[in-house]
Amino acid sequence: MEFKNVALIIAHPDDETLWAGGTILSHSSWNWFIVCLCRRSDTERAEKFYRALQVLNAEGIMGDLDDGPNQIPLNQNEVEDTILELLPRKPFDLLITHNLRGEYTRHIRHEEVSKAVIHLWQCGEIIAGEFRTFAYEDGNKRYYPKAITQDTEYYHLTKDIWRKKYNIITEIYGFIKDSWEARTTPDTEAFLKFTDPQDRKLIFK
Repeated sequence: MEFKNVALIIAHPDDETLWAGGTILSHSSWNWFIVCLCRRSDTERAEKFYRALQVLNAEGIMGDLDDGPNQIPLNQNEVEDTILELLPRKPFDLLITHNLRGEYTRHIRHEEVSKAVIHLWQCGEIIAGEFRTFAYEDGNKRYYPKAITQDTEYYHLTKDIWRKKYNIITEIYGFIKDSWEARTTPDTEAFLKFTDPQDRKLIFK
């Protein structure tokens, strides 16, 4: 399916590339707008995020929600308000964000962002014809995150697309080859797909 306007809402600079970079690169004709909710005041990471957007041929903006090492839980209203402040107020054909369980064990910011985006879609504050969440798991830290290919929309990336994605992680974001990020960089990307905001699978437990 072809989409014209796509919104991607993530917690951190590099999430857009790790979990959806190949999809973005493979659909350069779509109008991608990427909202990153953390690290705007981190000038180094912010600069890298905007450089990554250039390679991805995407527009985007950053917020500055707390992302300190203690990962103190955020108020959901604060997360939702920040999303609405940053995201253009227009309908989107496709909306993508983190999974309710995160992409690995475990990252509270990913879970909080997912919960907030889902609620905004369910209550009509964000209008989108289709909604997707990243679909990855790490076997409770037994291995690097990998795409879930059962009951998902998934894509095996070409070598060229994966290499471009990997280069963003290593050359733009600067993660060394032995880093978690570089070793994780999936060559298959997967998404859970929803068209009904009230789908019971979107209930956070």
